[in-house]
Amino acid sequence: MTFRPVRLGVQLRPQHTPYERIRDAAAELDELGVDVIFNWDHFYPLYGDPDGLHFESWTMLAAIAEQTTRAELGALVNCNSYRNANLQADMARTIDHISAKGGTGRFIFGTGSGWFERDYVEYGYEFGTVGGRLDALAEALPVIRDRWSQLNPAPTRDIPILIGGGGEKKTLRIVAQHADIWHSFADVPTLERKLGILAEHGAAVGRDVSEVEISVEIRERTMQQADELHAVGATLFTLGLDGPAFDMAPVREWLSWRDGHR
Repeated sequence: MTFRPVRLGVQLRPQHTPYERIRDAAAELDELGVDVIFNWDHFYPLYGDPDGLHFESWTMLAAIAEQTTRAELGALVNCNSYRNANLQADMARTIDHISAKGGTGRFIFGTGSGWFERDYVEYGYEFGTVGGRLDALAEALPVIRDRWSQLNPAPTRDIPILIGGGGEKKTLRIVAQHADIWHSFADVPTLERKLGILAEHGAAVGRDVSEVEISVEIRERTMQQADELHAVGATLFTLGLDGPAFDMAPVREWLSWRDGHR
């Protein structure tokens, strides 16, 4: 297996919070030393007041890229349905350069097939079926990679692709074909089983999936449970924060846990 250090991501959920609070929280996370700052790609809050404050993902990521210097950043995850594949590639390349600050970019292209029906209905996208949205994601990823190869200037690095989702027939095959990072919500037994399925898909497409970094949500998990997930292969752990207060105390605790595994 490929050795990877344990990393900590923090998702700033862009709902129910004035933008300046999100901006300040991103700066604080960067200063604290988190490895990745995420938001999410939706148009309405996922819980709480359904019509509460909410901000768009990609424009926010460009701003975070400009204001930070250390952390990687991306959406957890982008919805493939909302933007043309070539446009996604160009936006990702642009944020890659914004985040580089004269060096290597820090953008992670986190993506998925989409699921929040209200986004689709309110913004005029066809919701379709789960299978159809996954097929569209599978079709888009080679287009995105091809567009990256044509852009001038080119991306500053091979932009990592993070794919979220746990579907065993389609999603994990897409992960085996395209992902540098796989984001899962699984517990230990489920993760072990799905890693076996991922390996089977990797063999079918001719790829060693030990190249894929395994990402999981912290949610309500204890550090002991995180240790167990780490033991079966997870190395990127993401903590979700809600505003407007954005309590940094758990971030500091999980950073200490992370540092104990390095």
